[in-house]
Amino acid sequence: MSDAKYEVTDTHCHLDFKNFNKDRDEVIKRALNAGVTTMINSGIDLKTNRKTLELAKKYDFVHATLGLNPNGLGETTDEEVDATLDQIRAHAKEIVGVGEAGLDYYRCPDQKGQDRQREVFRKVVNLAGELDLPQVIHARLAEDEAFEMVKNLNKVVFHCYSGTVGTMREAVDRGFYISLATVVCKSAQHQVLARQVPLDLLLIETDSPFLSPKKGRNEPAYVLEALNLIARIKGLPPEDVAKATTKNAKKIYNL
Repeated sequence: MSDAKYEVTDTHCHLDFKNFNKDRDEVIKRALNAGVTTMINSGIDLKTNRKTLELAKKYDFVHATLGLNPNGLGETTDEEVDATLDQIRAHAKEIVGVGEAGLDYYRCPDQKGQDRQREVFRKVVNLAGELDLPQVIHARLAEDEAFEMVKNLNKVVFHCYSGTVGTMREAVDRGFYISLATVVCKSAQHQVLARQVPLDLLLIETDSPFLSPKKGRNEPAYVLEALNLIARIKGLPPEDVAKATTKNAKKIYNL
């Protein structure tokens, strides 16, 4: 099925998004042929959580996390928030993590919106603790605050981490995982982070269809671009980074 010499895991993608409606099966085949043996699809609201569960049922190499992204909360009622939390709880045995969820102050600079994000994220964090599942964090310009809100959890993944080296070090000191996305291929800041993240707490992802290392839409096969660059930055063979990140994914997500 694959010409690759080692297993690679894309720990965060959105294959359910409409960007893949025309060629989803082909995208998945390209990923498998590239050596991506496992993909973790992340829901962000009621609708995408449902689609994520459907994908995970259809493909045994796709695993689901169900979440509540902060960026949609302005249009989300309290009833919808509660329904999403109930949905996550109802499907707890079918998923490998809770999220993505968190704080995004880049897209929400106003205080009222940020207060709402904190209120909802606190509920999600409590649910992740209750279910004893990894909390998958979306944080942008709020990594330090998100860390403070989750530091009492045992299982945490900072998806597409973009914060400071200092906060990252605090996170890894707690045993939390740092996931670097394909944006590392274009971002000097992320390349600095790649050098600093301990290999035993590193994950890699695409965040497809976003953050493509190439022109246009991102897809899981492109996680190899991040893998190869991180390997060069760390002065390691790509297979060592592949083995470590896949091992880490299996450990944190109990795959």
